[in-house]
Amino acid sequence: MRENLFGYLFISPWMVGFIGLLLGPLLFSLYTSFTDYNITSKMNFIGLENYNRMFTIDDLFMTSLWNTLYYVLFSVPLTTIGAILLAVLLNQKVKGMKVFRTIYYLPAILSGVAVYFLWIQLLSPSTGLVNTFLGWFGIEGPAWLFDPEWTKPALLLMKMWSVGGGMLLYLASLQGVSGSLYEAAELDGASSFQKFFYITLPMISPIIFFDVITSTIGSFQVFQEAYVMSKNGDGGPANSLLFYNLHMWNNAFEIFDMGYASAMAWLLFIIVMVLTFVNLKLGKRWVHYEGGDNK
Repeated sequence: MRENLFGYLFISPWMVGFIGLLLGPLLFSLYTSFTDYNITSKMNFIGLENYNRMFTIDDLFMTSLWNTLYYVLFSVPLTTIGAILLAVLLNQKVKGMKVFRTIYYLPAILSGVAVYFLWIQLLSPSTGLVNTFLGWFGIEGPAWLFDPEWTKPALLLMKMWSVGGGMLLYLASLQGVSGSLYEAAELDGASSFQKFFYITLPMISPIIFFDVITSTIGSFQVFQEAYVMSKNGDGGPANSLLFYNLHMWNNAFEIFDMGYASAMAWLLFIIVMVLTFVNLKLGKRWVHYEGGDNK
């Protein structure tokens, strides 16, 4: 009993923080999602009206959800594949490779807002370096952030620029793969592609699995990019950058409809939880663990 009391005493700061700063606001947000609440007025319980409003009244809800799904469907595969290929290249035993590893990792540690302003300049239709580079090859660059068809590809291009964080995870994982596996494959006459698909990918599949889940969750929470790179945070031309979190932010802090914004937050939570559960189930089919039990 005394050991238990001391244990609870030592974790009490964390418990207070968890209950007061996480669990409490979480439950408050859940209750708020069933109310009409705009901070200044009294809460009025309205049941499922906020959830019904998303699908029947709010025209921008489906737009924001589609924009977010588009971003998730393209950003997760592209950044995962890009990070893996970059890690494989930087895992070669070449003189000066540490310098290249540092260079490719630097974008991952730069400040977010500063990077967004940098890319606004780079993607300028008339003076940006991206369109200037394309012009050297006779290609007329798009309007990027001013063209609804190119705003999301512009954000994907910016996302690909900062795959250094994922690259570092894969690089560490690659260096943990036993060289004896590749030596055995070479004796059997395996090609470089066969070694990559039958040895490298299976051995680093737990890291791929982790990266896919965390990247999916992070992509659904995309907000800063659209808020900074669209004019006044309005979602860009023709609402092409009106992502789910930006629409939720506008409802919460522009018109102070906290009840509706809380309902949107909980729907996003449900969507992410379902997709994470699906990933966990599908992961058993392709993730390889050294223990061999896929757990």
